[in-house]
Amino acid sequence: MPKVAVMTGTRADYGLLRPVIRKLLEKEDIQVDLLVTGSHLVDAYGHTIDEIEADGFPIAARLDILSQPVPKGRAGTAKRTALALGLFLEWFSQPENRPDCLLLLGDRYEAFAAGQAAALLDIPLVHISGGDVTYGADDEWFRHCLTKMAKLHFPSCEVYRQRVICMGEQPERVFSVGGLGDENIRQADLLTRQELEEVLKLDLSDDYALVTWHPETQSALEPAAQIDILLAAIKNMPELFFIFTAANADAGGAEINARIEAFCEKNKKAVFMPSLGTQVYLSALCHATVVLGNSSSGVVETPTLKVPAVDIGNRQAGRETGQNVLHCALDTEDILMTTEIALSGEFVQLALEAESPYDGGGTSGKIVDILTEFLREGRLKAPKQFYDGEAG
Repeated sequence: MPKVAVMTGTRADYGLLRPVIRKLLEKEDIQVDLLVTGSHLVDAYGHTIDEIEADGFPIAARLDILSQPVPKGRAGTAKRTALALGLFLEWFSQPENRPDCLLLLGDRYEAFAAGQAAALLDIPLVHISGGDVTYGADDEWFRHCLTKMAKLHFPSCEVYRQRVICMGEQPERVFSVGGLGDENIRQADLLTRQELEEVLKLDLSDDYALVTWHPETQSALEPAAQIDILLAAIKNMPELFFIFTAANADAGGAEINARIEAFCEKNKKAVFMPSLGTQVYLSALCHATVVLGNSSSGVVETPTLKVPAVDIGNRQAGRETGQNVLHCALDTEDILMTTEIALSGEFVQLALEAESPYDGGGTSGKIVDILTEFLREGRLKAPKQFYDGEAG
């Protein structure tokens, strides 16, 4: 029976991977090992491993990479990456744990470490969401490194598929399957606005903005200075209530969260909720008047929901976006001006007409079916060959 290891390190990738994991577990001829690491195991980031357990998924390993103290900044990220690499190497090196492939999503340092461990031990890597471009974050090169280590690719749209092929990947191993975030929304049982109010214990009768800010790791500004610029703009938006979710565990994330918490303590029209869980988060996204920040969900999921979004700074620069998304600089005045446009009746109507570039239909099923076929035919065992032809 082939074994598929699935790695998850954050609430974000788990929310996307959930239907893939569920469909893999339904396969009677495939064994699934779920490897949980990163912010899932940390109370400050919502201890989201609880969400995984609530879903009833068996967890094969809990690999803690955040409890040990490390320096701030890039040195800390490097040390955590090294720690993650060591833990994954140790896990995969035990004969009873060795999988027939490792499946992971995205572009974070935890995924980068897990991918390295698999590649070094000659474990085939299967990569979801390659080919994206995000110029404002280190995720940009983590993602492309994973592409070059992987033997099977599931980019989320045709533009990204072409890019992966141009990187030398064989076209017959690169499948444009749509975005898991888009699929999640279309299949989700979203809460009504009243139900959302009851769950969050908030009065959402007024317009509200859903805000997430992650460290822009390719910026000359320190993360604390980045969030201060956004908060300065928000102070001048009295017409909105603000729901903040936590920054991720990148270098500077803790400082950002501390500043958001302090801001919310002083402002009655703002609340900080570190992690909402997939259903509640998507419901909050659906009913928001506007989405602010630099989270990938602001550009990837909002077109499906037809919600106006303001993507701030460069963290997501380069991604395919729908016409419901406006981009602006990390500048207080630019944020205010762009948000005013996003709230206008003309733009709200434009957002309602948005089409998602990530609508592939049945994304998780396509991933599982193709992966299963490759496993059964032994096609993941063949050495990689560089593709010199044109994309096609």
